[in-house]
Amino acid sequence: MNTIQLAEGGGGINVAHYKAIEIFGITFHWDTVLATAIAATIVLILAFILKAKVTSTGVPSGVQLFWEAITIQLRGQIESAIGMRVAPFLLPLAIALFTLILAANWLAVLPQQYTGPDGKPAEIFLPPAADVSFVYALVLVVYIGYHAAGFRTHGALGYPAKVVRGHAIGLAPINVIEELVSKPLSLALRLFGNVFAGTVMVAVIAMLPAYVLWFPNSLWKSFELFVGLIQAFIFSLLTILYFSTAMEKTDHH
Repeated sequence: MNTIQLAEGGGGINVAHYKAIEIFGITFHWDTVLATAIAATIVLILAFILKAKVTSTGVPSGVQLFWEAITIQLRGQIESAIGMRVAPFLLPLAIALFTLILAANWLAVLPQQYTGPDGKPAEIFLPPAADVSFVYALVLVVYIGYHAAGFRTHGALGYPAKVVRGHAIGLAPINVIEELVSKPLSLALRLFGNVFAGTVMVAVIAMLPAYVLWFPNSLWKSFELFVGLIQAFIFSLLTILYFSTAMEKTDHH
């Protein structure tokens, strides 16, 4: 459980303390599951609204402009990295990851504080990305996906050889470590670290007196909107780059 203690006089406050339940010996953070389900529901509702109201003539709706902006931006990244013809499936994957992470991050920014059992402010929904379980699940999907794409492109023997060879055959051990450890960890911890830092700042701000609390809290919540957007984009961009690296061929320019 991602929990740290911040001293406050003689006591302390919990940061990113997720509520856990155990089912068949497996521990679940039910508030992370609930927040993720709500974020996914928001994404699906926006997608169905787009399907119902999409138009190629007249004035597009705000929802259509939202989806078009994301699609154009990520399509451009895929075109520059590997090309849409090489990996057409990568665009819907990148869009799905971006919108899910964005909705999950922004869900935690909504005004939703209540007074906890200890009499201190607490968040109803903590950001799911501040829970390593959520982040590792996303990374697992990406990790399996780009390796499967690599095997499909280069073959059962060609892809492992490509991974070992890397950019220089003399760095084979480093290439293997990078592929097995460095890439998934960097992808996971970059998102987790930035969002978790936000929960620490919220907890620190909550320790301020009530008559000045609103000002730094409103400033930080506004900044978190920007951070949530950037982190969602970076995760999607790295996903595109990892797929590009796995599928690129030596004669591709």
